[in-house]
Amino acid sequence: MDQIEVKGLRIVYQRVGEGPPLVLLHGAFGFDSWAWRRQLDALSDEFTVVAWDMPGCGQSSDPPEGFRSPDYVDCLAAFIKALGLERPHVLGLSFGSQFALDLYRRHPSIPRTLILASVYAGWAGSLPPEVVEQRLQHVLRALDLPPEQWAREWSPTMLTESAPAELVDEIVAFLSEFHPAGQQVLFHAFAYEDLRDVLPRIDVPTLLLYGDQDVRSPLSVAEDLHAQIPPSRLVVMPGVGHVSNIEAAERFNTEVRRFLREVES
Repeated sequence: MDQIEVKGLRIVYQRVGEGPPLVLLHGAFGFDSWAWRRQLDALSDEFTVVAWDMPGCGQSSDPPEGFRSPDYVDCLAAFIKALGLERPHVLGLSFGSQFALDLYRRHPSIPRTLILASVYAGWAGSLPPEVVEQRLQHVLRALDLPPEQWAREWSPTMLTESAPAELVDEIVAFLSEFHPAGQQVLFHAFAYEDLRDVLPRIDVPTLLLYGDQDVRSPLSVAEDLHAQIPPSRLVVMPGVGHVSNIEAAERFNTEVRRFLREVES
């Protein structure tokens, strides 16, 4: 693990491989760069793969209470610049893919491509207002629970019922390591964000990856984003839930590699 100071925050990250840069943005709920270990291992033979712990996650600093979505995104842009990553491919999962969309909105010259897995146009851009409010209140209540109880409550929404026990244990371990203060800031910053305005303006190659058993980012959201992002390709992985990079890592990596090879050729 390496670290760098960006805008007054300690950002911890992993960097492996050589080749065109690929930046990996993990989701919320306690995930960090280790959630990408299967991609760091598999894709570093062709790409310089960089995975950060976003502020408030993993070993990175918690952001201050007033941190809002522009602050997170500008921190990401500064992180990419500080590491000298020129026009990286940007791959996000869940909240991480929302980061990727927000990065394109505020810094459209940075991403070479977008790979968006289990993505929303922000909760407020993809879900009814009452569902957004329910999700936020549920998260904020859950943050007061003991880590093990929090993890067991949320893990069923991340994987399918048929997921192997070792994957369930892995997800529970991730969720048990959350930063309560950091997660509160994160969800307050992004829960009401609506990114629908940026979708028709995206003009870089875009891959949308979804599991057909995803209960958090259902296929109706996938189809809506596919219709609104002109240069997008939608790939639906059968029998896969929300954290597709973990539950179906081999298929996930194959789709990412195929897409990037086509762009780079």
